[in-house]
Amino acid sequence: MTDRLYDLVLFGATGFTGRLTAEYLANAAAARPMAWAIAGRDRGKLEAVAADLAKLGAPPAILVAAVDDSASLRRLAASARVLATTVGPFDRYGDGVVEACVLEGCHYLDITGEPAFVSRNLERWHAQAAERGLKIVSCCGFDSIPHDLGAWLAVRALPAGEPILVEAFVKVDGKFSGGTWQSAIDAFSQPGRSTGMRVAAPGGRKVRGFSRRPHFEPRLGEWVAPMPTIDPWIVLRSAAALPEYGPEFRYSHNICMGSFFTLAKGMAAIGGVVALAQLGPTRRWLQSLQPSGSGPSPARRARSHFEVFFFGRAASGAHSHVVVAGGDPGYTETSKMLAESALCLVFDHATLPKTSGVLTTAVAFGDTLIERLRRAGLELDLVDSAK
Repeated sequence: MTDRLYDLVLFGATGFTGRLTAEYLANAAAARPMAWAIAGRDRGKLEAVAADLAKLGAPPAILVAAVDDSASLRRLAASARVLATTVGPFDRYGDGVVEACVLEGCHYLDITGEPAFVSRNLERWHAQAAERGLKIVSCCGFDSIPHDLGAWLAVRALPAGEPILVEAFVKVDGKFSGGTWQSAIDAFSQPGRSTGMRVAAPGGRKVRGFSRRPHFEPRLGEWVAPMPTIDPWIVLRSAAALPEYGPEFRYSHNICMGSFFTLAKGMAAIGGVVALAQLGPTRRWLQSLQPSGSGPSPARRARSHFEVFFFGRAASGAHSHVVVAGGDPGYTETSKMLAESALCLVFDHATLPKTSGVLTTAVAFGDTLIERLRRAGLELDLVDSAK
């Protein structure tokens, strides 16, 4: 890809999360120059973004492309070594972008949390991407980098070659992005096709998830409940691909709810949203509550934060405790995670794992991304371990 015009293209730069990602990349480019561009369907909006970014350094180039114009997507992918996209919901708008990247030989990154979309990419594009040496990596935001890399750290603090169990507990104070809300409503409206989360590990290894009922968790002093997001599937895919997860790996993914009252109220609210998403009129009303491209004020984002606690245990009794923490998960940290994942491919390709295909972040980037995110202010810490 040495003949590509751009090291990196960001598609969707005029959206809320896309603009935050563009600002992050502009600061990165000011510190270490690269050839990059922002892309979208509206040249006028792109020019306005580029004018703001010019205050941070040399402005990026502008490229026009649309998800319903396959020729424009092919031109976009052909111009870049790496394409990162924030244009969602991805189950609705993402297929053509992935196809263009695989056919034109361009690495691909996104911030989806939609299992059906990722499952479709695995089926359609893994073999061809692997053959061409491409990294096609979804879920490069809060879904699912903290959980994928946190579990990876917890596993490696345990003895090799033993069965391993990891439990994760997510604590979030923040607001979902408009794109995440739209994706969730789409997934809730089609429960039969929203997962495809079966994982097979090679060589007789066993990899599976498990769920406990809502319960009081004494290690955290809070009530917790299973968290049925894409994150456990991503962790299990990493476990299937990497032998360090041991001959048998089990993973549980949970959300911290505080009090029993908050737990009951939250579960009732989720049940109501799922029910409303089944009917067209009520589904459209839900979608109107927070449209794609919307987001909270800088002050609200500054107050937001997240923590994920990982407790690992090996068959011998060895244990590990990892904490991954940061600021506003849905916007500030997601844009940072996507940008740093892209910068891995732009600048650190020689140190990345020699993997290709449709991959998870742990499999695609490993320690290189962990160190980048630590330098960028994200906490990824091994708090305690005993072998």
